[in-house]
Amino acid sequence: MNTKTKEILIVILFLIAQTIVYIVGGIEKSYIHMDEAYSLGLASYDKVEIQDNEDFYDTWHTKDYYDDYLSVQEDEIGEYSQVYENQKNDVHPPLYYLILRFAMGFNVGHFSKWPGVIVNIIIYIFITLVMYFILQKLLKNETKVKEKSIILAFVSSITMASLTNVLYIRMYALSTLNILIITLLHIKLLESKELNIKLLICIGISVLAGVLTHYYYLFFLFMLYIMFAIRYIKQKDYKQLIFYTLTMLISGIISLIIFPYSIQHMFFGYRGQGVIENLTNISQFLMNILSYIQKIDHFGFNSLLFFILVIFVGFTIYKMNLDKEKKEKYKKNEFTKILLFPTLFYFLIVSVASPWIELRYVMPICSLVFILVIYYLYRLLNSIYKENVSNIIIGILFITIIVFPFIINLEPESLYSDKREIVNKMGNELNVPTIYFFKSENNRFLDDILLFATVDESYIAKDIEITEENIKNILKDKDISNGIVVFINEGQDNDDILDKVKQFMNFENVEYLKRLNACDTYYLK
Repeated sequence: MNTKTKEILIVILFLIAQTIVYIVGGIEKSYIHMDEAYSLGLASYDKVEIQDNEDFYDTWHTKDYYDDYLSVQEDEIGEYSQVYENQKNDVHPPLYYLILRFAMGFNVGHFSKWPGVIVNIIIYIFITLVMYFILQKLLKNETKVKEKSIILAFVSSITMASLTNVLYIRMYALSTLNILIITLLHIKLLESKELNIKLLICIGISVLAGVLTHYYYLFFLFMLYIMFAIRYIKQKDYKQLIFYTLTMLISGIISLIIFPYSIQHMFFGYRGQGVIENLTNISQFLMNILSYIQKIDHFGFNSLLFFILVIFVGFTIYKMNLDKEKKEKYKKNEFTKILLFPTLFYFLIVSVASPWIELRYVMPICSLVFILVIYYLYRLLNSIYKENVSNIIIGILFITIIVFPFIINLEPESLYSDKREIVNKMGNELNVPTIYFFKSENNRFLDDILLFATVDESYIAKDIEITEENIKNILKDKDISNGIVVFINEGQDNDDILDKVKQFMNFENVEYLKRLNACDTYYLK
């Protein structure tokens, strides 16, 4: 077996192992977040909000009514225009939703998590491959570069942050891939000694895909552009600067031709205005940064980042006392800045700009943060110890990062294993008439739409007064011999509602079932 064949075989084995991990995670995924419901609805429904239907409130519906929002129906196969229209009326560009819509076409007629999960699994195969190529550049002065690169790429792809990214049915996995591709292309651009039109075309296509996936991509791209523009100006290489700038401009223009509503979204939509407002709120800046560091630490390093940084500081102090010969072993790599500065800039801006402190907003850079921390630690170790010792230390760290989540029962944010029982119970044991007492000013219905797609009959009572007449009218002609399930969202007196319903309908018991994403659930019988 020649060296190239062996390399390909090793990479394939790691990708298979990674995919098995993802599939197991997909099997265990038990629920969906509101934004995941939006992903499915925006890709398949004829409007952004199912709540905008005239018959949504104060009417009994079957589970098919809600399933229609979460899936592609037989008469919708081959239709993609609503994807574009929905994104025009929403806050994100359309590329991811077009891909998701295509995948959903293989599972027609009912909700399934698998089209979204499988799309992300496929994306992550490419993420690991691109990361593998990036790492070969970073580790170019090391021995066994390819072996180390695939191991680090693999570990970065099975952290809890990456698993969350895979299982979360949103555009963040695709945005991660876009960021890694543009990083790799800029590494190649740095290596290029003369004008390379083919490479610039690839950069242009990559920029186009990134902008049409998520607007936060522009933060990363902006810093890359600034770095290379400064480099070309310092070198007085104005020809490269002009062609590089034109590449960015042409990609931006084409993206606006394809999706001109980006301007509205970024500068005049509520999300865009929110970003601008947050950027001026300096008082929250440090607090948000610390909160996001905690998120990355928890899900990217399984709460070991502080420990790693302590080791790093300790070894750095020790290294300062070494002789010159050993210090020289710690050589700088010219490619690290292409990863470091755009990642740092993205992190800082998103920390301020994001509407909530959520892992998903920094998931596109979690893999880069991971490999940067490990890379700098490994290089520092190599400047002090023999390579074998450094490999053992990093190996122990990797094993700890992989195994530690099982010790503390850490799981991906998007797994929702705590909802497994209620989903099974609602769809089987408690498949009884279900009423959602819904306060419309706290509208997060999509957070729990999945349960309504599992029960045969449900009713969304909007801002209703809890009177005997109203409750009896709602339940008129319904079989309540096995009881009913009641949902109550925020801003209401749960006990008062339950007491009245119990009294009016002569129920004897009230059983608290579960706190869901946006409401509490009860079983009355």
